[in-house]
Amino acid sequence: METALRIRQLNKHFASGRHALRNIDLDVRRGEMVALIGASGSGKSTLLRHVAGLVAADGESDSLIEIDGKRVQQRGRIDRDIRRVRAQIGFVFQQFNLVARLPVLVNVLVGSLHRMPWWRSWTRAFTREERTQALEALARVGIADCQAQRASTLSGGQQQRAAIARTLVQGAKVVLADEPIASLDPESSRKVMEILARINREDRCTVIVSLHQVDIAMKYCPRVVALKQGEIVYDGPSSALTAPLLRELYGVQADELLAPPSGEAQAQVHVLPQPALVPLAAAA
Repeated sequence: METALRIRQLNKHFASGRHALRNIDLDVRRGEMVALIGASGSGKSTLLRHVAGLVAADGESDSLIEIDGKRVQQRGRIDRDIRRVRAQIGFVFQQFNLVARLPVLVNVLVGSLHRMPWWRSWTRAFTREERTQALEALARVGIADCQAQRASTLSGGQQQRAAIARTLVQGAKVVLADEPIASLDPESSRKVMEILARINREDRCTVIVSLHQVDIAMKYCPRVVALKQGEIVYDGPSSALTAPLLRELYGVQADELLAPPSGEAQAQVHVLPQPALVPLAAAA
């Protein structure tokens, strides 16, 4: 199976001196859906931002990050061709990253900017084919009827679905979702996770999603990577991630990961069937 993401010896210290990531080695195969779990401050978001080339690793470390064999960064230096690499990476942020005053359709069309000449991207001169593609993406996430609304008028769950539609238009081979359901109600969380699982299955894209609740990770992601204080402390099947093991790994912090979601709707989240892993074919 081909490798979608390759990380070697990734270390990151912040200016405060905190060692945020410690000797991270990780391989993710094409077509996998992987959950990153960990208590607050464990390094999940920091890791995803390094993968997207938004943050550089420690300069003195022998680090390497590659997406589909293309270098994102090495030894603390972002690759000079990072824009081309980022075109293959869809980033779904916790706070949606939509332009509030623009229509939903235009926000989704932003995903196609990397394929346009500069003059068309500057004037937002989208073709009929591009608009059709964006409408189809909105239909896939269930909000096609919202295409003319300003993004600020959408609910949080709808905004997150619009952000996912943007990655569909982008044609991303790897989707990084950073706490995509953290600020959503239970029903919206269910819909967002089902959409991510569906595009993983139907589009054969690689999905890496950071989550707080272990039960959600186990419902949707066959593989879990657990972080603690910037280190990988578990990497394996979600089915093996039992409560006793979590308590062994995290101690009292395990309560944060094992806390049941609030509301009856969350209890109704169901497991989507996961396909066999198969090869497959901007962030800010």
